[in-house]
Amino acid sequence: MADSNITKRALAAALKELMEDRPFAKISVGDICEACGMSRKSFYYHFQDKYELLNWIFFTEFVARVQQKSDLDGWQMLEESCRYFYENSTFYRRAFEVEGQNSFSEYFYDFAGTVLAYEMEQIFGKEDNIAFYTDFYLDALVCAIRRWLNQRAPMPAAQFCELVRRGIVGVSGTVIEKLSGKGLPPALPPMPGNKTE
Repeated sequence: MADSNITKRALAAALKELMEDRPFAKISVGDICEACGMSRKSFYYHFQDKYELLNWIFFTEFVARVQQKSDLDGWQMLEESCRYFYENSTFYRRAFEVEGQNSFSEYFYDFAGTVLAYEMEQIFGKEDNIAFYTDFYLDALVCAIRRWLNQRAPMPAAQFCELVRRGIVGVSGTVIEKLSGKGLPPALPPMPGNKTE
């Protein structure tokens, strides 16, 4: 088992090093093996493909570590993940470029969706629409993270997380206050397709 982990870590280090200089799509299993002096047979003994290796890196470096911190709430989990992404910004900027089945984006959606679904249940209870709320905020969050990492010089993780928190909490509070006191704004445009006479 120890030898297996040493091999996996060597393959992971090779992929991370290669992704410093080129996109994930331009890296082959052969490139990874050559970079760490291993055979393709060794690679396929441990991983089905390079996508599985990419997801394994996130799991071992981040998910397994935060699972040991059982007292983290949703905001703290966001801060931890953004701090980790910031420290590995080139790698994860390139990882998020990959779309489709088994991609890192899909894997991160599953991970973050599990955390967010729990948080939504704490807010809304066992409501039927939890999946909708979770997907809505998950789409916004992942899009914001990707945009943040794609900046030439991303702001520090703590600053990014604070803006996300203030954006969600601050806007929610303002909307609730306005709707509870005044109703909808008086000059809403008509719904497209609805003719007003």
